[in-house]
Amino acid sequence: MLIRKVWATVLPKSWGLLLGLLAGTIVVVASCSPASAPEVTVGADGTTDAVLVTGREVFMDRCVACHDADGSGNTIGPRLNNGRLLDVYPTLEAAAVVVAEGKNRMPGFSSSLTPTEINAVLRYISEVL
Repeated sequence: MLIRKVWATVLPKSWGLLLGLLAGTIVVVASCSPASAPEVTVGADGTTDAVLVTGREVFMDRCVACHDADGSGNTIGPRLNNGRLLDVYPTLEAAAVVVAEGKNRMPGFSSSLTPTEINAVLRYISEVL
């Protein structure tokens, strides 16, 4: 009988706390979900540059979590958009070394991205973002 009284008192409070935590988690996850990166525009000939399309796919898959969808950066990774990448690395070859090998908190991607994919994402960042 005592257990039933305690359980009847504790359970409603526990459910309220659990539901509050669940709602808070949903809000945080929804606000951290990456938005979509800018699309590659259609060229004068009516087609899109396939390398830039691949670069966007790589960016969405590997870069958005740390650099945001628009390349503006966040507390994890620095800003890359509006020419910032080329301000820091004057050539895409220099930037490719960082993407491949990593630097500071950024991991290297040479084991998970091909050189073609690395070049594609760097072109996307420098030409679209």
